[in-house]
Amino acid sequence: MTQAGIYEALKHDCPFAPEREPFAWAGWMQNEGSLSGMDAANLNCQIVNELAGIGSANRLSLPKTIPNGRQLMGNNEYMPDPQGKLVPVELIKAQDLLEDETVRKILGYAVSLSDQIARFKQHTFDDLSGFEAILLQDYEIKRGGLKGNKTFMSFDGLFKVSVAVADFIDFGPQLQVAKELIDECLTEWSETARPEIRAVVTNAFNTDKEGKVNRTELFRLKKLDIEDARWKRGTDAINDAMKVVGSKTYVRCYRRDACDAPWRAVTIDLAKA
Repeated sequence: MTQAGIYEALKHDCPFAPEREPFAWAGWMQNEGSLSGMDAANLNCQIVNELAGIGSANRLSLPKTIPNGRQLMGNNEYMPDPQGKLVPVELIKAQDLLEDETVRKILGYAVSLSDQIARFKQHTFDDLSGFEAILLQDYEIKRGGLKGNKTFMSFDGLFKVSVAVADFIDFGPQLQVAKELIDECLTEWSETARPEIRAVVTNAFNTDKEGKVNRTELFRLKKLDIEDARWKRGTDAINDAMKVVGSKTYVRCYRRDACDAPWRAVTIDLAKA
């Protein structure tokens, strides 16, 4: 049987789907291909081309079609205004029609891009999870650092993918106790307390528009090295008040031109592109 024939037979027998389980599929194909006598270089080339073709088909999308907003009644076209009143198209100013068309065109690309980013995020987590599953299966190694933070690097050291887990922190009723203890200290030190300490305390317990305390200033407050027992009990109360109420996982991609060059983030944020 030819090399191409062996490859096609392996594809047919493989229990994994390359679209859904690319790493498991590639690992199975490499293992079975080598056992079947396929040339390693040819096999790897076939696998890479197969996955690249799937990636292009699944991840590239054209602009979404946004409805033009027009309604045909009889032989006339109408468009609803913001109040829902139907206005004949011929009575709408040309500049308003052009603006409408421009906005709908941009939204078509925006919605398509938003969908593509959502798919990219899911593909990324699937790919990384598949890679980790192979590590765990073949080497009994689990990749991960503090709180699940991870870094994956290309072989040449020029590209990396960083996975970071950020906790959402809220504060319980112990925070009011902390404020009372720290206020006691400030009242007693009224003549000697430095203005910057007062500013940190005031900012830490101030609430924002949503009624949330200033987390950054609270963390600054905890770092102040003050020996007073009430102050220490106050910072302990802040620690007790802190509760992790959820978390979110972020993926960031980086590249650099050389191993001694600084990393540059691959921008996906529209405002920073």
